[in-house]
Amino acid sequence: MKRIVVLMGPPGAGKGTQATRIAEKYNIPHISTGDIFRANVKGGTPLGKKAKEYMDKGLLVPDELVCELVEDRVLQDDCRCGYLLDGFPRTIVQAEYFDEFLAERECSPLSVLNIEVGEDVLLPRMVGRRVCRSCGKTYHLSAMPPKVEGVCDLCGGEIYQRADDREETVHERFRVYEEQTSPLIEYYRERGALSSVDGSESPDEVFAAICAILGDCR
Repeated sequence: MKRIVVLMGPPGAGKGTQATRIAEKYNIPHISTGDIFRANVKGGTPLGKKAKEYMDKGLLVPDELVCELVEDRVLQDDCRCGYLLDGFPRTIVQAEYFDEFLAERECSPLSVLNIEVGEDVLLPRMVGRRVCRSCGKTYHLSAMPPKVEGVCDLCGGEIYQRADDREETVHERFRVYEEQTSPLIEYYRERGALSSVDGSESPDEVFAAICAILGDCR
């Protein structure tokens, strides 16, 4: 059975953790648009060169080009049994394009997983997050603090707060997510492709709920 999964959720919802576990359990590649862009730009592909022109000017890569990059990636050999998309689609135009792409190839139905978490839960989760500047290990001031304040347990590097995790930035990220994603959630709900899980639960509980939706790994 070919499994095609789209993972959605607000910033800080734990998409990265769940994406890794889903990819491992179902033996499918985890594909993010950021990885696709970087690989094509680094490889100097024709699509990568086009994308770089927009990125160098600080412009958003147009929907059509994003879709071409994703299409090129999911047609590679490692996606024959399915794949997990993270960060795509982001707009209704991209979603409609992708639906047409799947229909033309008579692919399996799309499973859209939406990790739902309220801002009241996510705000302290994100604002309390700290990262080691040297090795990248993640901490949390209340849930998982370092043994010595400001110092990484692993390498002794400096622990700092990323700009993305500052309170004012987090509020703005939530606002943008709701603005951009609400139409997509409704789009997939109307098509019967959307399933939601409670992201305020523990990572293990969230993963169990996702597996109950996706079924066994045959």
